[in-house]
Amino acid sequence: MNINASLFVQMVVFFLGAWVTMKYIWPPLIRAIENRQKKIAEGLRAADLGQSALAEATKKQQAVEAQARAQAVAIVADGEKRGQNIVEQAKTQAQVEADRIVKAANEEADQEIARAKDALRDQVAQLAVLGAKQILKREVNVETHKALLEELKAKL
Repeated sequence: MNINASLFVQMVVFFLGAWVTMKYIWPPLIRAIENRQKKIAEGLRAADLGQSALAEATKKQQAVEAQARAQAVAIVADGEKRGQNIVEQAKTQAQVEADRIVKAANEEADQEIARAKDALRDQVAQLAVLGAKQILKREVNVETHKALLEELKAKL
């Protein structure tokens, strides 16, 4: 065997293998690598978009949370104001009711005093009649002297 012929055949096989590799094997590998690079690039872009969307969502969530806190504070303050108004109204109504009860009690006391005075006048009139009866030693008729007794009551 000749070394030159062997070298020549090896060179032909090498170039033939290189040509087959470049023609049929290399293009699908390059396409697969390029597709994989595109997918990786898209994944990185999606991750970046996801990060920015997460940051934006976090900002929105914080804004909504702050607004909700402010609203809660406003609702609590409004509730406290309403509670104070209700307490004030209840105090006012209680005062009005107390004044009404005191007025009614005063009126009832005045009526009791008037009744007591009338009863006392009647008793004084009866005592005066009894005294006059004792003095005159005769019976005084209440019906006949009614006008006189009424005048006596009025003076007392």
